[in-house]
Amino acid sequence: MDLAEYRRAAAEWLRDNVPADDQSGADALARAKEFMARLYDAGYSGITWPRQWGGQGLTQAEERAFAAEARDHTLPTYVFSIGLGMTGPTLVDRGTDAQRERFVRPLLRGEEVWCQLFSEPGAGSDVASLQTRAVRDGDTWVVNGQKVWTSVAHHADWGLLLARTDVEVPKHRGLTMFVVDMHHPGVTVRPLKDMSGRANFNEIFFDNVTIPDEHRVGEVDDGWSVAVTTLLHERLSISAGVGMGGQKDNPATFEALRETLDTDDPLVRDQLVELHIRTRALALFNQRLAQETRAGIFPGARGSAAKLLLAELTMFQADLATRLTGPESVVGDHPLSRAISLAPGMSLGGGTNEIMRNIVGDRVLGLPPEPRMDKTVPFKDLKVGTQG
Repeated sequence: MDLAEYRRAAAEWLRDNVPADDQSGADALARAKEFMARLYDAGYSGITWPRQWGGQGLTQAEERAFAAEARDHTLPTYVFSIGLGMTGPTLVDRGTDAQRERFVRPLLRGEEVWCQLFSEPGAGSDVASLQTRAVRDGDTWVVNGQKVWTSVAHHADWGLLLARTDVEVPKHRGLTMFVVDMHHPGVTVRPLKDMSGRANFNEIFFDNVTIPDEHRVGEVDDGWSVAVTTLLHERLSISAGVGMGGQKDNPATFEALRETLDTDDPLVRDQLVELHIRTRALALFNQRLAQETRAGIFPGARGSAAKLLLAELTMFQADLATRLTGPESVVGDHPLSRAISLAPGMSLGGGTNEIMRNIVGDRVLGLPPEPRMDKTVPFKDLKVGTQG
């Protein structure tokens, strides 16, 4: 079908299938999985993913057309956002054929939920300082350690785990990536509450957890290059809002305030124009990066620029919403209170704004990098995070 027909069909499907009622409650996960199955069976999950691994094999044009129609809906897909935007694309790029065959289609249909296990108490933005260890024992690996700030881990069936496999080499060179069963004995997940009172992220403990070598992603001790792939997809997906379920929670829409805003005030109009310009510029930048990625052009550190732009835009939205509506917008059941309270987290998750600026300055603008003495020192000799 042509693009216009595709978009009309997508609009009709969304109108008939997106739940109109509250998507929270005890059975929210089951209902979200049912929705993802319908989404996949209708051809709208994994639109540009390779057909041989369960995707639809279509183009960015179809994906943009569907996204444009989905903007006005709140899709119950947040719990799948890590799999759709980060771990799934990593498996497509770096996994074995057996791993793609086993994991990609169930991920796209919402049959299995994924999380990403990178950050630790002593290794946040400096992920390469992580201390979770994986020790080889024949055809298996034994994992011990802790991860933290892991989104949707309390719902996850599988996780993409970055662990240290060699302490005798510099920190970036002794890491290996694994797929870990989140229901395996020895995996303990503890939810953590944010300021909104919800628990969307967690801390996880690994106590002698065994992983078969067939679940290793990439070569032994080459996990950092796999992690770079994941981080690229993470920053692109965060900036593009992949799997986040529409924009009803986004202050940029101002849907709840449309009738109360004084748009005759020139200062208010100026602020809304600025918001529109920033939002549109980021959307176009993301579109360009996505097109380049599909064409085989590696966006590299420019993905960090997109993530930085989104973090700054999110704070601008929250600040503008607060100034336009007053203190009541951040308390009680105000439609904007949750979005405003979550806005600061965007400047932390996926790498802080400061780290993003360092990456852009170093790898995009070619500025002199900050002095780093730890890149050539064996990890066992470093005093990083909670080590030493």
